[in-house]
Amino acid sequence: MSDQSGQDIRTEQHVGEPTGWAKPTPRIEVEQVPPGATNINIEGRKRSGALHGFGRLWQKTYRVRLEGAGKSPVEIMQIWKEKFADFQPPENHFYPPMTGIKPNDVLFISAKVPAFPGSPSILPISSGVTVLYVDDNQFTVMTPEGFPVSGWNTFSVQEDEDGAPVAQVQSLERSSDPIYEVFDRYFGSAAQQEKIWKTVLSNLAAHLGLKGEVTFDKVCVDPKVQWGAVKNVTKNAGAYTVLYVLGTPVRWFKSKVSK
Repeated sequence: MSDQSGQDIRTEQHVGEPTGWAKPTPRIEVEQVPPGATNINIEGRKRSGALHGFGRLWQKTYRVRLEGAGKSPVEIMQIWKEKFADFQPPENHFYPPMTGIKPNDVLFISAKVPAFPGSPSILPISSGVTVLYVDDNQFTVMTPEGFPVSGWNTFSVQEDEDGAPVAQVQSLERSSDPIYEVFDRYFGSAAQQEKIWKTVLSNLAAHLGLKGEVTFDKVCVDPKVQWGAVKNVTKNAGAYTVLYVLGTPVRWFKSKVSK
């Protein structure tokens, strides 16, 4: 995990423990791939923070107040972790680790994005995020190279000044490369991503028997693009996923021939 200046933040005594900080590794190492998930855009890639991306830098904050849930923030967070994949919208499929969410874990993602403004989400993209930090009230994930955005999300549940639990998703991110930036600005990808976390918080509230109103705050931290990150396009997970899908018949044929 990093702060907004991009500096690494680690606490020595927590490194490698079931809760706390992830071990620093130069590249992502995948120990286990859940059934149905694809590892083509994760294994061996570097983590990509908000300072590594191409597009404008955004801080986005989503909140839902859970007054009347009858549960503590820790209990609500435990439910959120256990049902993280279940709360996603249909076009955004998460494959959580079979052992639970721990530091260094990979959460695999298969999603679809619009081909053009107003169109259904039909273009596939397979990737994932790595878990940087976990404790009883929150966890943080960071993106790999080639993911649509470069940055991190923190999911948390805390009490507000009136003692009511508040679930929050906060991201600091910028589009990874020029292709993603075009899709964010003109093809509705940014709005679709924002809809994902609004849906997740609404589903969390509904699971607790509440009809929570999700609030959303979006701030452009840096309006400039980083032209030095143009080369990120060579790791574009969307392009790799399309090529992988197109190659399915070839892989099937090879598997038959090798038998």
